[in-house]
Amino acid sequence: MAAKQKRFIKVYSESMGENQIFVDSVTGVNYFYHNGGYGGGLTVLLDADGKPVVTPIKE
Repeated sequence: MAAKQKRFIKVYSESMGENQIFVDSVTGVNYFYHNGGYGGGLTVLLDADGKPVVTPIKE
């Protein structure tokens, strides 16, 4: 990974940034983030089989 490359890349945002999806640029794993009021949460995004969603990484 290049020194200035961001580790997490935002690939999706809706509802004024309340729901977002980030991709780890090293592993390709997708994460879902929700922000609401004074709280928020982050979790691995899962497919229908319960496995992590992984985006192929271009080297």
